[in-house]
Amino acid sequence: MSVEVLTFGETMGALRATGRVRLGAPMELSVAGAESNVAIGLARLGHRAGWAGRVGEDEFGQLVLRTLRAEGVDLAHARTDGDGRPTGLLVREGRIGDLARVSYYRAASAGSALRAEEVLAALSAEVRVLHLTGITPALGDGAAEAVLAAARRARELGVTVCLDVNYRSRLWPPERARAVLRPLAHLADVLVASADELHLVCADPGQGEEQAVAGLLAQGRREVVLTRGGDGAQVSTADGTVRVAARQVPVVDVVGAGDAFVAGYLSGLLDGLGLPGRLDRAATTGAFSVATRGDWEGLPTREDLALLDRPAGTILR
Repeated sequence: MSVEVLTFGETMGALRATGRVRLGAPMELSVAGAESNVAIGLARLGHRAGWAGRVGEDEFGQLVLRTLRAEGVDLAHARTDGDGRPTGLLVREGRIGDLARVSYYRAASAGSALRAEEVLAALSAEVRVLHLTGITPALGDGAAEAVLAAARRARELGVTVCLDVNYRSRLWPPERARAVLRPLAHLADVLVASADELHLVCADPGQGEEQAVAGLLAQGRREVVLTRGGDGAQVSTADGTVRVAARQVPVVDVVGAGDAFVAGYLSGLLDGLGLPGRLDRAATTGAFSVATRGDWEGLPTREDLALLDRPAGTILR
């Protein structure tokens, strides 16, 4: 059975330190990657999600594959790099309060060596959504070419293209990101961005938010989704704008919240929900994420979605 949503990119080993690394703070080992976070979120919600990418021929690579496989993500087009490239690493260092610093060790990694032909082999007309992020093209020219080629092929096949801008300043400067992301945004049906990322994909980086969104819709984007963290989110189409407030939960960890939001939004799209229903599901999945430590560990199942509507202090017996 073919996958409903295909995504690809780099998934890394993730070392999460509870304090300063230089002081020998204890670390927890997991995996992390925006695209695989979305795939896990969709799989937990009952959708057939596939992840394509490369990992190194090492223990971190095995951890990535084992984790995704255990979460029900299709790995038919995942591969182990045979040329000695390692699996990328992410180190997260807790600082003051909920402030954290993230360092990447992904130069010359297996994930950065992803090529267009590997991704195109995974893409067929049976796929309903191709999910892309602005992280993968930041990994190198080959990865950028793979993302653009996949978006073009998806449009030819009639597959919905979703692009989450997901800008990472530690991977590339804004000028370079804008040069790569603008052509990619022109191929997206659904564009997801935070308000401060719009300048990377709109025609005029000096435009205000309302003008930028209107311009993107005029260029052919079907839906422009803006995320606002604790202030909720909105989706704009040619017919107008729908907004949703953030769900109120104790915030433990905001890393991965955007990926959780996208997983919920795409789940609603796949289920045929209207814009308010998609936003509500996205806000709910995002709330589960921020209420739990980790990039993907707190993502809900379909049965979990109604839990936030129960009265505070409810005990399920």
